[in-house]
Amino acid sequence: MDTTDAPGAPGIEPRWTSSDKSAVGTAVSPESQVWFTASHGILNEIYAPRLDMASIRDFGFVVTATDYFSEEKRDTNHTVEMIEDGVPAFRLINTAKDGRYRITKIVLTDPEREVVLQDIRFEALIGQLQDYRLHALVAPHLVNAGANNTAWYGDFKGRQMLFAQGAGRSLALASSTPWIARSAGYVGLSDGWQTLHKGEGLRLEFQRAECGNVALSGTIDLLAGEGSAVLALGFGTQPEEAAFRALLSLRKGVEPALKQYRAGWRKWQASLLPLDEPHDPQTLNRYRVSTSVLATHRDDASGAIIASLSIPWGFNKSDDDLGGYHLVWTRDLVETAGGFLAAGSEKDARSVLDYLVAIQEGDGHWVQNAWLDGRPYWYGIQMDETAFPILLYDMLLRAKAIAPEEADQYLPMIEAAASYIVRNGPATQQDRWEEDAGYSPFTLAVEIAALLAAADAMQVAGMNEEAQYLREVADGWNERVEDWTYATDTELSRELGIDGYYMRIALSAEDGLPRTHGLIPIKNRPDSNEALEAGLLVSPDALALVRFGLRAPDDPRILNTITAIDTLLKRELPAGPYWYRYNDDGYGEQEDGAPFHGTGIGRLWPLLTGERAHYELAAGNVAEAKRLLAALEASASSGGLLPEQIWDEADIPERELFLGKPSGSAMPLVWAHAEHIKLLRSLRDGAVFDTPPQTLERYVKNRPPIAPIAWRLTSMVEQIDWGRPLRIELMAPAIIHWSSDDWETVTDTLTCNTGLGTHIFDLPATIQAGTVIRFAIFWVQDERWEGSDFAVVIG
Repeated sequence: MDTTDAPGAPGIEPRWTSSDKSAVGTAVSPESQVWFTASHGILNEIYAPRLDMASIRDFGFVVTATDYFSEEKRDTNHTVEMIEDGVPAFRLINTAKDGRYRITKIVLTDPEREVVLQDIRFEALIGQLQDYRLHALVAPHLVNAGANNTAWYGDFKGRQMLFAQGAGRSLALASSTPWIARSAGYVGLSDGWQTLHKGEGLRLEFQRAECGNVALSGTIDLLAGEGSAVLALGFGTQPEEAAFRALLSLRKGVEPALKQYRAGWRKWQASLLPLDEPHDPQTLNRYRVSTSVLATHRDDASGAIIASLSIPWGFNKSDDDLGGYHLVWTRDLVETAGGFLAAGSEKDARSVLDYLVAIQEGDGHWVQNAWLDGRPYWYGIQMDETAFPILLYDMLLRAKAIAPEEADQYLPMIEAAASYIVRNGPATQQDRWEEDAGYSPFTLAVEIAALLAAADAMQVAGMNEEAQYLREVADGWNERVEDWTYATDTELSRELGIDGYYMRIALSAEDGLPRTHGLIPIKNRPDSNEALEAGLLVSPDALALVRFGLRAPDDPRILNTITAIDTLLKRELPAGPYWYRYNDDGYGEQEDGAPFHGTGIGRLWPLLTGERAHYELAAGNVAEAKRLLAALEASASSGGLLPEQIWDEADIPERELFLGKPSGSAMPLVWAHAEHIKLLRSLRDGAVFDTPPQTLERYVKNRPPIAPIAWRLTSMVEQIDWGRPLRIELMAPAIIHWSSDDWETVTDTLTCNTGLGTHIFDLPATIQAGTVIRFAIFWVQDERWEGSDFAVVIG
């Protein structure tokens, strides 16, 4: 037989695949650096050798017979079963819609190497086994890209294999039964799906497809295996390494691998707190689903945890979306570490903190999101992401996962992060949804809580002056939360019959904070800018003021805001209530259900149902918190995976959109699973698990000392009440040239270095009411005047 390169180079433009995952899994083993996902009854993206390196698009089967073509992922009804509670190996059962066949697969990774195993059984439900041909189809995307891959078939040590290579990585597919035929081709033009669909079978002469969007195909000898076969997909740097690993796994066999796989997961699950809900043994143990999801998304080598093994609306995404959600977001990372801690896995939670220490930027902040090695992906800055690691440290310290004598090793991280917060806060350049700049209740709550936690750490280290300064900053910001974010006497408040509400975001007048939107530019949403400026945007984010201990759950302003939230953002579905992120959200499918592509309509977020349940628990409404827990769990897929968003309109079956079921966004969302675990822990404890005690004690149970009013060049104060301390706070040393009698007498005072990147001058408290303080600023290092004088009236 003459062989040749397949025609049709380079193939159609590559695409990723559905983010609607039904299963995710990996072995609890440092030797098995490979992670799999499944959807529509087949394997989707497989990641190797790192969680942020997607290496295939999908791996499924086509069934043919005389005048018959059936694609497993489209033409069968799918069920997925976890092999046992808390062990993410899966049984995928795909039954042809026309009743002709069934494919049952057990999927797991080899605990000893980078190999994904599929133990396959094909059953002929109509006719005989010999009537059918079973063809494996693999779409390599090495690495994080479908273009510039090369595929071929050949032999390794006398064994027939399928190979692919790209971006310095390789894969090899081996079968326990012989291949009847093999081919390589370009997707959409000469791949196996195309030739099988045309009735041509696999084109054996298509031995190689060079540098393009390629696919591999192989026909399994069903009769040789009496309908069964084991397929081993190995990964490595070289094709030979990938093939060697695949063959080792085949030689080992599925049963020994599964036994070892189960043992690793059973041991880890046994180390966790028993937060399992009472359930029928025939139904999912959703707690163990959530814990396994968290652990599956964790990189043992670094301690990092990615946001999701998925690419939202991946079937509509090309190589331009390299990262998808298989990136590290500091916020998601800390929230997930909190889930580990709630489940009793202090070791896993602490490894997250150690990872964060390693990737902290030199100026103290963390990038918006990053690859596992800390390289930035997006370059936006979110202040809460700099505050969250401090809160994680404090949680670990309270849980005794960090011994007092070990605390000093984290002090440089805490000091740098706290310094960044006081120098650049309290307004955020982007809110927690990577969107608008300004004053956000969520960001303020996290920042203030983190500053108090940092103050405690510094005080223990003997840094008493720095600790006192941080508490004063936190108190000052806490006092101004309402000034910055509570809107009163608006059209919306009058319509709702309330005096006001906390806004989702309040635009900052500070220089350097552009009015931008990270995902959907405001200019593309005609009414959003006006709504933002008018203070009409509302979000459940405001409840962070309760979650992080700044306001009591029965604070009238919180209750007013809940009225606004529930009026504008709440939807009661058959399974219970869910909420939108904010009114006029644009992150979600189009009106007709078409995938999000830069604009869309925001859909319901199950995560917010979990957050609301925590608020209800804080308010003493235990029954309502339990009802919301049930709603959160009801939003999951049949395999128990929690999605980023659920569909909120009438069913659109052709787009696989069904009311109350996962939409095309990310699934699973690891943060949502962490929230689920924390909610189970909070309900068990009768208190919100992750509320910082410092804020609760200082602002809800007690009243803090009067804080100085800070004047900054980026936040100038024109008037303060008599008796309030006035503090001039600058980012560099300066001499304050000031007068309280209209320059009749003048005093020059050098600012004091706080040790945290700011330089302050506190005016004397004896200044009389009615005085106008006039001052100028002389920068010591640059030896220049600021260029204008300033004035503050003492009321």
